[in-house]
Amino acid sequence: MINIVLVEPEIPQNTGNIVRTCAATGAKLHLIEPFGFSFEDKYLKRAGLDYWDLAEIKKYKNIEEFFKENKGQYFFASTKSPRNHVDVEYGEDCYVFFGKETKGLPETLLKEHYDECIRIPMRKETRSLNLANSVAVIVYEYHRQHNFNGLLEEGRLTEKQ
Repeated sequence: MINIVLVEPEIPQNTGNIVRTCAATGAKLHLIEPFGFSFEDKYLKRAGLDYWDLAEIKKYKNIEEFFKENKGQYFFASTKSPRNHVDVEYGEDCYVFFGKETKGLPETLLKEHYDECIRIPMRKETRSLNLANSVAVIVYEYHRQHNFNGLLEEGRLTEKQ
């Protein structure tokens, strides 16, 4: 299973959409404080729809607590990375870190893990993709590499329309 790690997320709609993506794909979501919103936020709840009970979510007070409790293969998503997200092999239980919407991941963290940094290719005129979209791109690349194991592979239609 892929683990998504959001470091200090700020926008409730993004986190809600990521909850929905995690519920639909079986990814586990790790949320590192501080958050830029309350978990009572109506936008957060609306974006996650009725998927909250289907998603596995764990919260941490800080990144040190996260690293103390979780070991494994780490990747750090950053527009500054020279390596594309499709150029790495995602292990069965990997962790992919994403930073806050306005600043990304801390520079010190990226420097400490330079060889594990990945990026999603985009045009040079743009700064970044939306956080929720970036998570979805990485999650589905993980599942592509693992033959979409555990995900619905056939369409749901049973008759021609």
